[in-house]
Amino acid sequence: MIYLKSDAEVELIRISGQVLGKAHAEIAKRIRPGVTTKELDRVAEEYIRDNGGIPSFKGFNNFPAALCISVNETVVHGFPSKYELREGDIISIDCGVKLNGYHSDSAYTYPVGDISQEVRNLLIRTKQSLYLGIEKAVEGNRIGDIGHAVQSHVEKYGYSVVRELVGHGLGKSLHESPEVPNYGKRGQGVKLKEGMVLAIEPMVNLGKKNIVQERDGWTIRTVDRKPSAHYEHSVAIRKGQAEILTTFQYIEEVTANTSLMIEVNEATIA
Repeated sequence: MIYLKSDAEVELIRISGQVLGKAHAEIAKRIRPGVTTKELDRVAEEYIRDNGGIPSFKGFNNFPAALCISVNETVVHGFPSKYELREGDIISIDCGVKLNGYHSDSAYTYPVGDISQEVRNLLIRTKQSLYLGIEKAVEGNRIGDIGHAVQSHVEKYGYSVVRELVGHGLGKSLHESPEVPNYGKRGQGVKLKEGMVLAIEPMVNLGKKNIVQERDGWTIRTVDRKPSAHYEHSVAIRKGQAEILTTFQYIEEVTANTSLMIEVNEATIA
């Protein structure tokens, strides 16, 4: 069942998203070679709880951490660990916050130090595809319009879209209907209505679209071990233009003029 949210509920998700965005910024401050992914998880959980929130992921289907931390060929659902970040890595941070009974959910992929231009382009174009998908998240369109926008953008560069993992609705529950694939055909799928809240989250591989699950039952990586990028916003469906409820503003303030910055604006989407 798809739950439509009132304006008051959408505002509660937006407030949750502000805490989430600031938690991401606290993580971004610490991303550098030598830092363990477990330390990043500690920082995130402490910030979220200190600001009245609950880490949405911790305990969800027995997931053990506040963050999904996915390095290099890991697509999503990686566990924080004693792994120390290395120069040239990329790291995807996926996080959720529950505040005042409502969840927000967002993800961001960072370079660690200097990375190849090939991989940096993957990050830039995946982030671009997120905003192109959001442009289609308006009343009267369909789920397939979002997926088509993401897929058509990244595939023209030779990248591939993960099929088995999708975005989703959210609100009082972290995962609600409908599913939001990052591929599809225009004009197909569930019709979008004002009051729907969706987590739109392109997961894009440099190589093949195929993935495998590790023995821990959670970690998903690319079958060819080529890098994967992941960006995500929570958005409310509106007439004419979607309302983005999460924010990268605080990340971008922290990463401005550093190697962590993945700058995307209208002029770069081509």
